[in-house]
Parts: sequence; C-alpha cells; structure tokens
Amino acid sequence: MLVFTWTIQVISALLLIVLILMHSPKGDGIAGIGNAAQMFTSQKSAEKGLNKLTAIVALVFIVCVFLLGFGIIK
Repeated sequence: MLVFTWTIQVISALLLIVLILMHSPKGDGIAGIGNAAQMFTSQKSAEKGLNKLTAIVALVFIVCVFLLGFGIIK
C-alpha cells in the first residue's frame, strides 16, 4: 500500500506540473490600473474543464501527502 501511495503521489505531482503549465496567464498587467482587464474575463469551457481537472489532481496530491506525512499508510 505504501508503494501504491508513493506512485500515485509522484504521478499526480508530475500531472499537476503539466496541468499548471497548460493554464493561460491571468495577470492583469497595466490593464489592471483602469479595470480594462475586466472586459476580457470570459472563461472558455476548455479552461473551466482544465481548472476542475487541476483542482482534482491537486486534491489527490494533498491527500497522498497527508497519508504519507502523518504515517497513516505503513
């Protein structure tokens, strides 16, 4: 069970890195001064799905960290 949890943690960590790099930058830059960035805040369905998938993988990673960190899995 320990090896399985470590494997899931490593896979989720690598997948999390890839998913985060796939996100589009959301910085306002200079447009944030005059609230001009608010005109372009619509989120496409592909990006919504990417956000949900990233959140799920992050949750799996965090659960594995707690299980391994607190010694629940031996």
